[in-house]
Amino acid sequence: MTDQKLTRSTDAVSTDTAVMRALKKIRVPATQRNRELGLLAFAIAVYGAAVTLVQLGATGAIETGFLILAAVPAVLALITHVVLRLRARDADPFVLPIATVLTGLGIAMIYRIDLADQATGWDATGHRQIAWAVIAMLAALAVLIFVRNYRVLFRYTYLSGLIGILLLLLPFVPGLGTDQNADVWVSLGFVSFQPGELAKICLAIFFAGYLVRTRESLTSTGTRFLFMTWPRARELGPVLIIWLVSLGIIVLQRDLGTGLLIFGMFVAMLYVATGKTSWVLIGLVLVASGAFLASRVLPYVNGRFANWLHAFDPEVIDRDGGSYQLVQGIFGLSHGGLFGTGFGQGRPYITPLSQSDYIVPSLGEELGLVGLFAILALYMVFTSRGIRIGLAGQDDFGKLLATGFSFTIALQVFIMVGGVTRVIPLTGLTTPFLAAGGSSLIANWIIVAFLLRISDAVRSRPRVVIG
Repeated sequence: MTDQKLTRSTDAVSTDTAVMRALKKIRVPATQRNRELGLLAFAIAVYGAAVTLVQLGATGAIETGFLILAAVPAVLALITHVVLRLRARDADPFVLPIATVLTGLGIAMIYRIDLADQATGWDATGHRQIAWAVIAMLAALAVLIFVRNYRVLFRYTYLSGLIGILLLLLPFVPGLGTDQNADVWVSLGFVSFQPGELAKICLAIFFAGYLVRTRESLTSTGTRFLFMTWPRARELGPVLIIWLVSLGIIVLQRDLGTGLLIFGMFVAMLYVATGKTSWVLIGLVLVASGAFLASRVLPYVNGRFANWLHAFDPEVIDRDGGSYQLVQGIFGLSHGGLFGTGFGQGRPYITPLSQSDYIVPSLGEELGLVGLFAILALYMVFTSRGIRIGLAGQDDFGKLLATGFSFTIALQVFIMVGGVTRVIPLTGLTTPFLAAGGSSLIANWIIVAFLLRISDAVRSRPRVVIG
């Protein structure tokens, strides 16, 4: 009888232990989502404060109509949070709030330029940016709801590569291209977009799937030299092909930024797949040689280098396509000083394209060096979380995909911030989440959705249902 009581007591203790373990497993995802909700509330507060301060600083009054319109992306961010609670409970809690606050700051600054230009209604860039933000966040929600398992994309590796190439070639289709400085825009009559922004997502999926399939041959062979293992000529083929594709984009589309972005993304994913530093060195040599050749052969690339090296030369400033924009942006940053002029108090609108290519100098003028560093810190955290998601992955495809997406955002930020601050020559890219432009915003929010989906798969544990 005593033995039976002891057995029941032991079983009860075991049951209680199992219950406690199950409760812990359930509590961890709830903690992640609660942390996300707190950060998201702070991000929305910053967004609302930025729009309000812009109105008070520029006009001295609050326009409730635009505030109501600007609240729509905030509501969609909260809806995305609810979807994550239901469909991706283990997703990273930092990615969504950072994307929200960056998008909000971009909308606020674009709206500030509209107030200076006295642009109103849907002809104003700020109103269109809100509409694009809504479309982008709806696209992210669609990815979260319908792509339940990102590993399915591995089956469509080569199809993704084909779609990516076709998107890059789309501006050359008669009747679709536009008369822009670079052949990267497609016009459908009622709207124009850059297919290259969506192409980078398709090519990232292709690169990840391709490197998973060829990883063994890329890592198991090579020659040891200077403390590194160098690949054989046979393994150099894919790198050279991507390098030639990037040069083709630069030559045919006159788009230096997209060419650098695609090649840089491939080299970064190649390094993650193989762990060989030699691939990075080879990539840097190819980039340097390609840039040198392009600057010697292509007039527009030569002009970009001249604007970079001789930005303050009066002859370079005054000529057509010269460094006037670059110099104005640098003066705007210096005018902002350490703490900035305040939202609505500066003059960022005197810089051409201050709402798109030069959105960073615009923000730097009114938020100052401190505010600009805070924005760069947000990008750094976003990238580090994405890389952390990739490194924590159990499958190579997810690891490469998350790393490729994160590096793409980081490289875009470096290229644009480095260009407007005269660290490197300026190229035709957009600053992620901040700059005016619908195709870029949609592509970057789709990247956010994929990072959330991958992080949920990485962190998810078997859950015990207690009934």
